[in-house]
Amino acid sequence: MSALSELMKLRSSHPPDDHELEITGSDPVLETRFRLAETASAAIASVGVAVNDLWEFKTGQRQSIAIDARAATAALCSNKYLQRQNENGGFDEFIDPNHEANRALTGMYLTKDGRWVLPHFGLNNLRERMLDLLQSDADKQSIAKAVAKWDALELENAMDEAQVCGGMVRTNNEWMAEAHGQILDAKPVVEIIKIGDSAPEPMPEGPRPLSGIRALDLTRILAGPITARTLAEHGADVLMVTAPHLPQVSPYVGDTSHGKRSCFLDLRKENEKQDLLNLVKRSDVFSQGYRPDKLRRLGFGPHTLASLRPGLIYVSISCFGEGGPFSHRAGWEQIAQIMTGIAAEGIQITPEYKPRTLPVAANDYITGYLGAYGVLLALARRASEGGSYHVRVSLCQTAMMIYRQGKIATLPDNLSLSVDEIARLSQQSTCHLGHIRHLAPVLQLSETAPRWTLPTPKLGSDKPAWL
Repeated sequence: MSALSELMKLRSSHPPDDHELEITGSDPVLETRFRLAETASAAIASVGVAVNDLWEFKTGQRQSIAIDARAATAALCSNKYLQRQNENGGFDEFIDPNHEANRALTGMYLTKDGRWVLPHFGLNNLRERMLDLLQSDADKQSIAKAVAKWDALELENAMDEAQVCGGMVRTNNEWMAEAHGQILDAKPVVEIIKIGDSAPEPMPEGPRPLSGIRALDLTRILAGPITARTLAEHGADVLMVTAPHLPQVSPYVGDTSHGKRSCFLDLRKENEKQDLLNLVKRSDVFSQGYRPDKLRRLGFGPHTLASLRPGLIYVSISCFGEGGPFSHRAGWEQIAQIMTGIAAEGIQITPEYKPRTLPVAANDYITGYLGAYGVLLALARRASEGGSYHVRVSLCQTAMMIYRQGKIATLPDNLSLSVDEIARLSQQSTCHLGHIRHLAPVLQLSETAPRWTLPTPKLGSDKPAWL
């Protein structure tokens, strides 16, 4: 089944008419045999169809949808294309040297039993805990020697116990033999679970599909921020909630925050927890990507907030999803790839064969779009039948959907997105970072063109209040 057909099955309505949706282009676009362009296009097109459903609720009219598969592929690494204008009027890539140093340590390492593992060093606190576990210095040679002392599953379990991110590289067959893989395989790639009753709520009036919708964004590092950025593209008032002590990656924040506002609330402080609860009472969407179960322990679990604000759409974005033996684990893009078989690409894992990750963060970005799709479907259900809903998406479920699309047998040479092509797909704006150039929204709608009305904000620059 194609990704688009799989996603359309989650709607309660008939499939869109042939003239409503047009996707141009196809795989391959990048140096990978996985069908990333087509899968990304399907996720973004699904957002467009769900936006159309809400627009029809408001106006009785539908509009045409267009997706360029090459633009959808570029969107899978949009942070790479965030640039700042220099003093000479040109544009330079915006990078975080500290994060790049951590990224350089993340990779495939051979274990004592001839398997491969990937320890992740993405943030300073995770790096230090990982190095402490391995008893290693912060260089790849030292890490390789340390990893070679472990059997692969023994190290994966130790990383789990130390609450760091990493795991053993599996083939897809090995993943599907795992209890966790089987549990996820039995679920839809986007889960929409009714968790409370409430009266139907018509879509608010306004000129855009999500005018009047208020969304709280308690996420960081790609997938979650993309969910909320997508809502902002269609007119939602999105308020990011973070705190000064939480680690961030500056280019990721700059690129995933277009259209949002940002405030600081430290949930370790009772008065600021109450400020967030007050925001929830007047919100429509609460999106979070914390380590599983952490927010529930703080009093911000889905059922608690749905009782406080009946009709709330609660979004959980994780690496491993919910309901299986790995659900408590945190993770990143690369972890989803190594666990589900994408990094192995179906080839026998041996010391002579080194697995490799995708050229883009496909699971992160597609999961972000799928989270937005789930929110839009839940808003449609709330408008027609009422209720509070829990939307759940995960990097591993997305990776499994990508794997289900099959692979391209052979690749032509010199696959890439050119500099000129990226320039055509970009727009410019001015914010606290200066004058920046970044990718424009991929989705094209004939009547309500997706756009960000606010520039990417400086973290903590807004009050914790709704407009």
